[in-house]
Amino acid sequence: MKDVREYVLRTPPGGVKRYDHSAMCDLLGVEDYSRVIFEQGVGREAIVRVYPSNPLMAMREISLDDLVMDARGRIRLGTYYDGSPLWFRLFDPRTGNAQRGAVFGTTGAGKSRLVQAILIACKQSGIVVHLADLKSGQSVPEAAGQVATRVTTQYETILMLRGLVAETERRMKAYAEMGRSGFVKDAPDPLMYGIVDEANRLLEKGAPFRDEGARLIKELGRTGRSVGVGIIIAAQASHLEELGGSDTLRGMLKEGEVILLRWSSAMMQQLVGDGLIPRGEALQPIPKVVGQVQRVRRYNETGDDDEDDVNSQGMLYHLTSRRPTSMARTYVVGSVAPCTGYDPLILDLYGPQAPPGEPIDLEAYMTAKERKAASGEGGSGGGASTSPIEAPEPEPDTATMSTAQRILATLPPAGLTVTDLLAALAEDGGRVVRRGSVLTTVSTLRSDGLIARPDSTGLIVPIPQDD
Repeated sequence: MKDVREYVLRTPPGGVKRYDHSAMCDLLGVEDYSRVIFEQGVGREAIVRVYPSNPLMAMREISLDDLVMDARGRIRLGTYYDGSPLWFRLFDPRTGNAQRGAVFGTTGAGKSRLVQAILIACKQSGIVVHLADLKSGQSVPEAAGQVATRVTTQYETILMLRGLVAETERRMKAYAEMGRSGFVKDAPDPLMYGIVDEANRLLEKGAPFRDEGARLIKELGRTGRSVGVGIIIAAQASHLEELGGSDTLRGMLKEGEVILLRWSSAMMQQLVGDGLIPRGEALQPIPKVVGQVQRVRRYNETGDDDEDDVNSQGMLYHLTSRRPTSMARTYVVGSVAPCTGYDPLILDLYGPQAPPGEPIDLEAYMTAKERKAASGEGGSGGGASTSPIEAPEPEPDTATMSTAQRILATLPPAGLTVTDLLAALAEDGGRVVRRGSVLTTVSTLRSDGLIARPDSTGLIVPIPQDD
C-alpha cells in the first residue's frame, strides 16, 4: 500500500503480554498515535504499520448488499484497518446453530447504530426478531413495526424472554419426535432471535427482574442455538458483574459473537479475566477523538474548532473473530446528523415490507399471580400493542414487616377466622408468630380502628381506610 511503512517484529515465546503504544509511536516519530497499528500474528511475529492517516476515518455508507446474509450465514458490518471485511455471523449452516452475541460499548460509541444494522439484516434475511429496547424505545426507534415483537419495559422483556424460552422448549420436543438433532433453517421453523438493547438496565444490581432475566438469557444461550433461537444483548461497557453476574455471560459468549466498541478500563479487565480476551493479547485503546495531536500550545496559539469533536463512533474489536486484536469499524448506518424524527435513511434500509414472524403473546406468559395483580390492565402484548404491559406491584417483603402489617396485608375484605389467619401467617414467608401475639396485635388494631369487632361468626374483618 502506498505511503505505508510496515515493520515485522520477532516477539518473545508466547507473544507480547503488554506493550506501550505511546512509547512505540514516540520511537517511530509519529505524533498522531491513531496512525500506528500494532497487530500480533501467529507464532513469534508481530506487525507494526504506520499509515499516512488513520485508515478507518473515511467509511462508506452501509448497503443492503452488506446486510443480506450470505451462504455462510454472515453479514458484512464494516471493515478492518487493512480493508478486510468485518463479518458478523447470524447463522452457522454447517452446524445449524443460531448464534449468541453481545455488543459492548460506552455511551456514544456507536452501539445503537450497530444494533440497527443487525436488525435490518435480520429483516432482510427473513429472520424473526423479538426486540427489547430498554431505553424506553429510544435506542432504535426506527425498529417500531420492523420486528415481530417490540417491547420497551423490563417487565415486558421478561415476558418476551419467557416466550422465547417456551418456543425453544417446543422446538426441542418437536425435533426429538422428528428424530432431528439440529436445526434446519425454515424446515419447518424460521431462524429466530431475541435481541435485548440496553441489557444493563435489566441485569444490573438492584434491577427488579435481574435474577430471572439473567436465568432466561443464560437458558436461551445454552439451549436455543441448536433449535434456531439465538440471543443477542447490547449493553454499556462497564463491568460484567453489572450484567447478571459474570458466570451468566462467560459461558454464553465465549463461542458467540462478541464486539467491543470504545470501552471502560473495568470492562477490559473483566473481559481478560473471564477469558473473553486471550491472555497476552494487546488491544490498542480506542480514543474518543481520533487524529487530533494533543500538544502544549504557546500563549499566542489557538486550537482548531473541531479538536474535541468525538469521531471514533463505530470503531471496535471483534473479540471472537479470527482477528481479535485487529481494529475495525462499522460502515456508516443512517444519517450522520441527528434527525427531528425517524431517520429516513434507516427506514429505507428496513424497507416497506412487513417483518417476518408473528408477535409473542406477552400476556400468555404472565403467571397467575401476575395476571391477578395486573387486573387485566396494560396492552394486549405482541408487536401490535400500543401501550406497555405494566409490571404488577412487587410482593411485600414479609421478613421486614411487623406482625400488624402482615395481618393487614393478609386479611381479605371478607375477613378470616383466627384459625385461618394463623394458617395464612404461617405461609406468608415471615417469621413464626404465636397465637397469643396475633390476638394481642388484633386487639391493638381494633383499638386503632383498623379492624372491626368480630361478629357472631368470629371473623376478623379489616376496616377500609380512606386514601
